[in-house]
Amino acid sequence: MGTLWLVGMMGSGKTTVAQIVAASLNRPCVDTDTAVVASTGRSIDDWFATDVTGFREAERTAVLAVAGDDIVVACGGGVVLDPDAVTAMRSSGLVVWLDAPVAELVTRLGTGSGRPLLDDDPANALERIRGERLDDYRAAAHVVISGSGTPEQVAEAVIAAWTGSS
Repeated sequence: MGTLWLVGMMGSGKTTVAQIVAASLNRPCVDTDTAVVASTGRSIDDWFATDVTGFREAERTAVLAVAGDDIVVACGGGVVLDPDAVTAMRSSGLVVWLDAPVAELVTRLGTGSGRPLLDDDPANALERIRGERLDDYRAAAHVVISGSGTPEQVAEAVIAAWTGSS
């Protein structure tokens, strides 16, 4: 059946929803950020402070390593910036964009602690990042699902999209 990829902004619920979906579908779940940290021994904060390009390369490697596997993958928010990663995702399964309004992302992320791209102004940073990536999310996604609602509601919509595409 292939890989079920979840993409979207930080705070859109990718990791939580992926875990729920994977449990419902009886599939393994992978988070690309976690995979990069585990394979390199470097934290996301360290990557972004010193080598964003290297992080994107490690992220692409994580995507390519699981492309085509029968798993659910929660992708890092910027994975859509890498054309090779997007090609691998689109050709190996279903890419679902969890799209949530910036106001909701701000509520979920609070001060942005542990999120190196948010600096001291999460609301403005999220608005800017979303604007910069909007076309990339649209181009990557086969399906767009609202990231608003409870994780269980979003997971239900993701499962419906997955079963409808299979």
